[in-house]
Amino acid sequence: MATDARLATGHADAIAQAGLVHAGELRPVDLVLDAINRIERLDPLLNALVVTDFDRALDTARRVDPALPFAGVPVLVKDLCTEVAGLPMREGSAFLRGVVSAYDQEYVARLRRVGFVILGKTSTPEFGMAPTVEPQDALPTANPWDTTVTPGGSSGGSAAAVASGMVPVAHGNDVGGSLRIPASCCGIFGLKPTRGRNPLGPRYGDVFAGMAAEHVLTRSVRDSAALLDVTAGPAPGDPYCAPHHPGSWLDELLGPPERLRIAVSRCPAEGYPVHVDCLTVLDDTVDLLTDLGHTVVERELTELTPDVGSAIGRMYGAAVDWVVRYWARETGRLPEPDELEPLTRLYWERGREVSGGELLMALTTAQAFSRALAAAYDAPGGFDVWLSPTLAEPPPRLGQMAATADDPTRAEARSAAFVAFPLVTANLTGRPAMSVPLGWSSDSLPVGMNFMGQPGAEGTLLRLAAQLEAARAWGELWPPVSARCADHRHPLTDPADLTS
Repeated sequence: MATDARLATGHADAIAQAGLVHAGELRPVDLVLDAINRIERLDPLLNALVVTDFDRALDTARRVDPALPFAGVPVLVKDLCTEVAGLPMREGSAFLRGVVSAYDQEYVARLRRVGFVILGKTSTPEFGMAPTVEPQDALPTANPWDTTVTPGGSSGGSAAAVASGMVPVAHGNDVGGSLRIPASCCGIFGLKPTRGRNPLGPRYGDVFAGMAAEHVLTRSVRDSAALLDVTAGPAPGDPYCAPHHPGSWLDELLGPPERLRIAVSRCPAEGYPVHVDCLTVLDDTVDLLTDLGHTVVERELTELTPDVGSAIGRMYGAAVDWVVRYWARETGRLPEPDELEPLTRLYWERGREVSGGELLMALTTAQAFSRALAAAYDAPGGFDVWLSPTLAEPPPRLGQMAATADDPTRAEARSAAFVAFPLVTANLTGRPAMSVPLGWSSDSLPVGMNFMGQPGAEGTLLRLAAQLEAARAWGELWPPVSARCADHRHPLTDPADLTS
């Protein structure tokens, strides 16, 4: 067994790790053993995982066919909506204590079929309703670039695990930015696919009126494309079906990127301020895109009116009411007063006030917005992609977005200022969108840029991301808390070395 290959596993993406197995340099079980070692060393500093499954993972790795595309490659699954047979399903809530999944979600089954080995589940805020991972029922998850700040949410546990190199890829999902927010905070790549691209069943056919999307957080663009290749496609009975995609997204990265017309927005919703560092990275991104041959035009999201914002609020309130009702039905009881966090209880109370007719009217407004946005993209002189900062500021300190019993709205207000750019528009309209790590704050924290494409056009976004990846080489940067820095063989790369 090559010692150099063993050392490389913590620094390699999923495709490279699988390549070590296919070349006979490592066994699938070696990949899993190395990942377990990294998790045991790094997770006490980050609190990214809520449950581990190491014994079963090792047993699986010893039996997996080494010829499978991702034989033995370790992966983590976000503990929200996604079933892993035999593992707890907590969703960050004390209300779900004792719930254990009896089966694999179809998405998880597809990961297993191509050789991925699941090592555990990652932490999430209660029911995913916050852009940080600070559930009261578990320790807060820290950002590997600075353990005093948030990794973002709600897929922040998965993002911290990938950014630190515990695993090369980790599952996440996105209802209003929950893949892209932590990707920006942790300096990695996060793609939200087109509505219906990946299945949600068998527990769910639909989550939050078509707003939810499953995929992964990755260090490399090619891993994101390759994962989409092996998981995409409808399951029987799915209520939505994404436009058919012939061929392979991974193979598309081999072709030259087209020249795109890209609209750029600098103004967030409701007049929130934007941190100067985010605007600086946006300006640098515009310059880079122009240098790469793309056309960039200034265009604000005027279609997002206050009426649309109000509709989103009613939809989210009703969604939390649905979550609580759903689990009350599954568990046979309502939550006790101390089993829901203050912010969740506030959202639940609001949601119970939304009538069926009001919810349908909110959906009507959201669908009208989707048509207006489509008209803007497709109009003469329109555009292919919409660009904005992913977030209105760099990652804030842990604790700032945590609710208290005395003031549950404190977390709501602080979160709204943080996630001021309307990432949810991609979820409302079913469009693919991605956060790309393209810069740094003055405090050396990652800053991502959000790109929203046309329905079904993940290929366009992935090719653009690969072009940007070649120009910025973010995969060569490692945070202080990471597999690369912990072994003291490779010093931390200064972000200024690659961005100056």
